[in-house]
Order: sequence, then structure tokens, then C-alpha cells
Amino acid sequence: MQKKTQKNTKSKIITAAWKLFYEQGYEDTTVEDIIFESHTSKGSFYHYFDGKDALLGTLSSLFDERYEELADSLDAVEGAFEKLIFLNKELFLTIENSVPIELLAMLYSSQLVTRGERHLLDRRRTYYKLLRRIVSEGQANGELTNALPIDEIVKIYALIERGFIYDWCICNGEYSLSRYSHTLLPDMIKFIIK
Repeated sequence: MQKKTQKNTKSKIITAAWKLFYEQGYEDTTVEDIIFESHTSKGSFYHYFDGKDALLGTLSSLFDERYEELADSLDAVEGAFEKLIFLNKELFLTIENSVPIELLAMLYSSQLVTRGERHLLDRRRTYYKLLRRIVSEGQANGELTNALPIDEIVKIYALIERGFIYDWCICNGEYSLSRYSHTLLPDMIKFIIK
């Protein structure tokens, strides 16, 4: 029970922080604002995070929460290939509508220079587990190629998604991320179709 409470406290802090980053901007959000918004204490905040900068890596946790929500909708989508396209579109719509480009760019740049954990590449994330499940099911039912191992397909797919996000950030969001990827992604990953 204590582990669940700790996860809820950490999650409340992360959710509050990103809400405030979106509404007020990263620079204008203080640790005190985050503590107030999350209804937690200063001790709880510093138990989980060294400071505000440490929250940058938690954006991947928010993405994973969105993937957990989307996982429930996957049963209504037919086929592994279509499931991958669906997940991409929904996540990219979420990014466009709720994550400021500046914060996304900060996350990506922090992952480039970090000597510690690279949250985006953590294979234990819900993102990677869900992708592995979809690809595995697609290979098992004969829809997706068996010429490549599951982890290799997942790695290539994740690389393509990161490429889209990176380009969208350096172009300062001058185009619709979800629409652009929805147009190009099917052709980019058609090599996985059997």
C-alpha cells in the first residue's frame, strides 16, 4: 500500500508540474507553485526530485500515462500496423495540444547531455512494452514480418517517432506534427508488413 501511495504522490507532483509548465511556462514556474498545485509537501517534492530541472525527464512518464489510457482503446483497432498508426497519431495530437515545444526541446536536449538515466530510451517504459506487445501479436498472427526481431522493429519505430518530434521542435512547430506523421509514417514503416 505504501508503494502505491508513493507512486501517487510522485505522479501528483509530475502532473502538477507539467500543467504549470504548460500554463505559466517553465521559467515562471517555481517549486513552491508545484508543491501548492500538487497538494503535497516540500519534503515530498525533494524526496523525489532534486529540483525543478529534474522534472524535465519526467515528460516520458506523462507520455506513458497517455499510452496507458490509449491501450484500453486498442481492442477497437484492427491489425498491428493500424494500432501503431493509431498510437502515433493520438500521442502526437496530445503533444501538439498540451506540451509546449520549448519543454519538448528541453527534454530532448537534456537527454543528449545527460550522464544519468535517459528516460526516453528506458525499455521498461509503458511505451516500449506496448510497442513490443503490438509487434509480437502482429508477428504471431502473420501480419508483420518475422525477418526482424521484435526489439529491432520497436527500436526502428521509436527512432522514426523521435525523428518526427525532433524535426517538429527545430521547425518550431510550423506544421501539424500529427498530420505530418499520419501522412508519412505508414510509408516509413511499411517494411514491417508481411
